[in-house]
This record gives sequence, structure tokens and C-alpha cells, in this order.
Amino acid sequence: MDWTSLKKTSVWAGGVQWLFFIFANIVVIPLTVGQAFHLDHDKIGSLLQLSFIITGIACVAQAWIGHERAIMEGQSGLWWGIILTLVVTTSASGMSLKTLGGSLAVGIFISAALTIVIGLLGIGPYIAKLFNDAVMGVFMLLFGFQLIQIFLKGMLGLPFGKSTDASIDLKTTLFSIVLSALVIIVSIKAPKRFRSYALLVGIIVGWIGYALIFHTKSMSHTSGISVKVFPLGNPKWNTGVIVTAVIAGLLNLANTFGALKGTDDMYGNETTKGQYRRSLTISGLFQGIAGLLGLVPYAPFVSSIGFLQQTKIVDRLPYIIGGFLFFLVGIIPPAGHFFATMPLSVGSAVLFVAYVQLFNSHRSFIKNVSSNSLNVYRVAIPVFVGVVIMTLPSQYFSTMPDFLRPVAANGLLVGIILVLILEHVYNWNQLEDDDQDHEQKAENG
Repeated sequence: MDWTSLKKTSVWAGGVQWLFFIFANIVVIPLTVGQAFHLDHDKIGSLLQLSFIITGIACVAQAWIGHERAIMEGQSGLWWGIILTLVVTTSASGMSLKTLGGSLAVGIFISAALTIVIGLLGIGPYIAKLFNDAVMGVFMLLFGFQLIQIFLKGMLGLPFGKSTDASIDLKTTLFSIVLSALVIIVSIKAPKRFRSYALLVGIIVGWIGYALIFHTKSMSHTSGISVKVFPLGNPKWNTGVIVTAVIAGLLNLANTFGALKGTDDMYGNETTKGQYRRSLTISGLFQGIAGLLGLVPYAPFVSSIGFLQQTKIVDRLPYIIGGFLFFLVGIIPPAGHFFATMPLSVGSAVLFVAYVQLFNSHRSFIKNVSSNSLNVYRVAIPVFVGVVIMTLPSQYFSTMPDFLRPVAANGLLVGIILVLILEHVYNWNQLEDDDQDHEQKAENG
């Protein structure tokens, strides 16, 4: 890493863009989780500032001593979706939010410990073999569906949680569509040297435009950071929630494998065993911290692939600058207060464009999976089942046992579990070879 590059304006511009990318990815998460658990404004504000501080430290730690790549370390989208789904499904069964929050904390601690052990023992590369091209292709597609669904809601002016009386805000929707189109135009039509900053342009222009059009009011100011352990509920034991959390923690490893494998071509080398070991250990440590502070657990962001493809900035230095600036935003209350006023629709519209690139990542994995009329099931079944479950109301799963319901109601989890089972209980490549042999014999008469 060339520290003399600090003198270059482009490096600092890239760092600022990383700051906004990290911010746009993170700011929505504590806000929605806090609202889902019915926390008051001060507690949500504390979660937000702690998210900034911990995320900034995690990003710098991964770039410096972890995987040593410009891959954002943040609150996992997989975990985020599962937690929001659990709030809906468990409330339907009569479980209190305090019990859910406390059980989640226990499950997160267990999954954090497992992740650290996997990292320290160096068995990450062996587990990574389970996540072959077919598994990663399905994961990228379903992960994209889940997150795009969240950001589309933000663009349409809909609440992120469950609401029966919500309706599309046409003014917000039109504004979001125009903003997304602007980001796409800049990333495609702007001079090559400016295309890398399309997301930054979108956030700045969108934020200013939103303030002028919608005449937004500032949030109330908080004077400092209040640290409270287990803000979502003291540790409790609920088998269904804890089992779901542990499964989520294990499947969350796909984020590490996806992010590192997905950037191998950009860095011109395959991820080493040491990178896997350090990355998983650091992720596990920050997962444990997240469980203690009521934050969504951490993992490398697969969406970083889309960001890197969009900006072409793969050097670590701008990323480290962005992570450090994000840390400063968290420890300076006025700065955190200012950034927290960014409209969710602006962040959603910009991230929508960045996350669409996950489809490219899906294609890069799935193109290595041979497919025909006999083995198409290996990918088609997990994708179709996962997507359909994502669209089903949580009430449909109320007849299932408590320990099974949280897993079964999450389309992303079900899809990943299905593709892992299908890939490793049957030799699909052998099926293809047998089919080719039959065809050749038929041609030879």
C-alpha cells in the first residue's frame, strides 16, 4: 500500500465516496431494527452512532490486518433480513420483543464463537469448497432479491417493516426514479475519470434535491453517545430463535466466501488460507461485539463487488480513509447527527443502482455451472422456492413448529439450504456425463 498516494486528490475523493457508500449501507439498518423493536428515539440514536463507530473500526481492521482488500465490513444484509423477518414471525406467535432480542443475543454469541473457531483453526477454505459456483450463484441472486426488495420499498416511500395501511408515495417514487436514472447516466455517459464517482454524485445531488423539494426538518440533536449492553433484551433462551441465529451465522459465512471469491479477478490472485483465517476471525470478533451492543452482526459486504465494479477503485488506501472518516462521524455527535438526516429514499435510490451489480456477480458464478434439461433442478428449485417464500405473508407459516418457523419463513435461508443440499447429495456433473454418453451411443447406432 503506497502511503505517498495520500497527497493525491483522487485518493481522498475515493475515500469520501467510500464514506458515503459505507454510510448509505449502514444508516438504514439500526434505524429499521430500532423501529422494529419499538425503541425510543434516544436509543435508536445511540444504536446509530455505535454502528458508525464499530463499522469504521471493522473496515479498517479488515483492510489492515484481515483480508487486506477493499471490501466493506458491515452489518450483514443476511442477518438484517433475518432479524426483521423474526420480528414479524415471532410476534405472530405471541413472543415478546424482549424475549426475541435476548434470544437473538445468545444465538449471535454462539455463531460468533463458531466463526472465530473456524477462523483460528484455518478451516475456512475447506468450508468454502461447499460454497461452489452453483451455491454462490444462487446466493448472489437471492441476496440481491432480498436487498433490492428493501431498497425498492425505500424508493417507493414505503416503511421497511410490516404495515397493512401503507401506500406508495408518488412524489417520493418519482424523485427516487429520477435520482437512480441520474446515477446510471453518470456511470455510463460521463467522462471515464468521473464515472467512478457516480454514487457520490447521486448522494450529494439527491440529498440537496430532496431537502429543496420536500423541505425536510432536522432531527433532534443528541449531545453524546449512550452505551447500553443488550438494548434489545437481556439474554434469554428460545430454542427456535437461537437455532435460527446459529444457522444464519453459519450461512453468513457465504458473505465472506462470496466477497473474497468475487474480488479474486480484480486483485489478480486467489484468496489465500491466511486471508480466510484472518477475515473470519475478525468478523467473528465483531459479531460478538454486535451481540453485546444490540447491533446487526458483521460480515464482508458482497455488495462491495458491485461498488468496485462501478467505481474501478480497488486500492485499499481510499477504503481505509473512508472507514476512518466513518469512525470519526460516529465519535463526533454533531457529525453523526448531520449524516443521520439523509433521507432513506436517497440512500435507497443510490444503493439500488449499486446492488443491481449483484446480478453480474451471479452471472460470473453461474456461467461456470453447466445446465441442461436434466440438471437444471440444482439451481432452479432453490431460486424459485426462495423467491416465492420471500413474497409470502408471515401468517402463512403460523402452523409450523416454533423452532422451524423462523427458518422456513426466510426465502434467502431456505434457498441457500436447498442449493447446499442439492449440490452435495448428488453428482450433477456425472448426470451430465451420463447423458452425453447416452446421446453419443444413440448417434453411433
